[in-house]
Amino acid sequence: MLNIQNFKKAYGSQLILEIPSLSFSEGIHWVKGKNGSGKSTLFNCLAGISPFEGKVELNGYSLSKQPVSYKRLLNYSQSEPTFPEFLTGNDLISYFGQLKGATPAQVTELSQQLSIESFSNQPVGNYSSGMLKKLSLVIAFLGNASWIILDEPLITLDKEAQEALLNLIADKSKKEVSFILATHQDFENQLIEADHTYEVKDQGIIRDL
Repeated sequence: MLNIQNFKKAYGSQLILEIPSLSFSEGIHWVKGKNGSGKSTLFNCLAGISPFEGKVELNGYSLSKQPVSYKRLLNYSQSEPTFPEFLTGNDLISYFGQLKGATPAQVTELSQQLSIESFSNQPVGNYSSGMLKKLSLVIAFLGNASWIILDEPLITLDKEAQEALLNLIADKSKKEVSFILATHQDFENQLIEADHTYEVKDQGIIRDL
């Protein structure tokens, strides 16, 4: 269970998002919203990347009080991922893999599923947007997270990579991994179906549209 209480995110006097109370139960959650509505801001806060006011807890672990335990349970792929340009994809996978407790076999399997082996030894400064997205998604599936947040996971991916990602989500969801997804593309497909849908608008969030 991912619980949000008295959440508020603002830049100076400009309120971006305010959520008095919201709970994400186990399952697949689809978050809609126009560009600039606050979806990515919310995800960055839930991932511990951006500061905010309020309380966020995952399976009883507080993001503010127990950040290490919290972050071991939650992985995140940003809409437009950025990494230090001098590092290779393998460098980043090795680093995050150690943090998340990934096995060599898991790394190999994910690299094959999302087809990054042909370029993962190159510096990410040479990557296209699609290559960066694939790398970010591999990192998001490393370890044994119980929750994975994917912000616009389908953009810049070719059809084969999109199908591979949907299969990954379907497989992980069967193993009791929960997902929060934001995508502009039609989410309904033959592989996965959202348990709940939401819309971020007017500086708040509406559940079950």
